[in-house]
Amino acid sequence: MILAGKRLLITGVITKESIAFHAAAQAQREGATVLLTSFGRVRRMTERAAQKLPEPVDVLELDVNNPDDLASLTESLRERWGTVDGALHAIAFAPEDALGGRFMTAPVESATVAFQTSAFSLKALTAALAPLMPSGASIVGLDFDASVAWPIYDWMGVAKAALESVSRYLARDLGPQGIRVNLVSAGPLGTIAARGIPGFEQLAELWRAQAPLGWDVGDQTPVADAICFLLSDYARAISGEILHVDGGFHAVGAPSEVPQAG
Repeated sequence: MILAGKRLLITGVITKESIAFHAAAQAQREGATVLLTSFGRVRRMTERAAQKLPEPVDVLELDVNNPDDLASLTESLRERWGTVDGALHAIAFAPEDALGGRFMTAPVESATVAFQTSAFSLKALTAALAPLMPSGASIVGLDFDASVAWPIYDWMGVAKAALESVSRYLARDLGPQGIRVNLVSAGPLGTIAARGIPGFEQLAELWRAQAPLGWDVGDQTPVADAICFLLSDYARAISGEILHVDGGFHAVGAPSEVPQAG
C-alpha cells in the first residue's frame, strides 16, 4: 500500500486500454483516492472507464488548454480534498498533418498545437495544482524517448522533447516547495492514442526485435507500476528524472543478433 492516504488526480483515461486507466487502478490498489479528468466528446468514454476501476470514481471537466477549466479544477479540488498529493499528466496530441512522415510539410499551426497540448500543458496543469500540493507531492508525466528522431513521430517527437525540458524546469522551480516532477518514458503500447499514429506498428516492431527484456505492446501494467512508484514516498528524493520503462530498448544500439551480409 505504497500510496495509502494519497489523493491523486489522473488525466488521460479514455478506455480500459489507456495507460492512465491502469495507473489509476493500480494506485487504488495501493491505497490512493483517485479522481479522473476528461472533456468534450471523450468524456462519456472516460466516465464509462471510471466505472470499471476497482473503485468507481468521478470525472472532472478539464480541457488543459482552457484557462477557465484549469481555474475551475483548482477550486473543485480545493472544495473536495483541500490538498492534492500527486497527479499523472497523460495528455498528448498532434494534428494528423504533423505526423506520419509530414515533418517538412507540417504547418506552424499544427506544430503549435502539438507543443501546447503535449508539453506546455504539463506546466499549465502543474501550475493549477501546485497551490494545493503539500511538501512531498509528486507530478508524473508520460513520455516517449525524445533523445532521437523516430520514423513517423515527427512533430509529436519535437513536442515530447519539449515535455522533457518542461519537466526539468518544473523540477527546478518546484523543488524548494518539496514538489517532485518526473517522467516515465514508456515503450509503444497499443492504446487508442497510439493506434491513431500512422505507422504505429513500425515502432512496435522495433521494440519486439530489439528490447533486451522483450516488450508486450498489450501490457500497460509495468508502466502503471512505475508511475505509482514515482507518485509514492519511495521516490521522495527523485525529481527531474526520466524513468525508462521500455524493456531496456533505450540502452542498446542494435539488436543482439545483427543480420549477416550475404
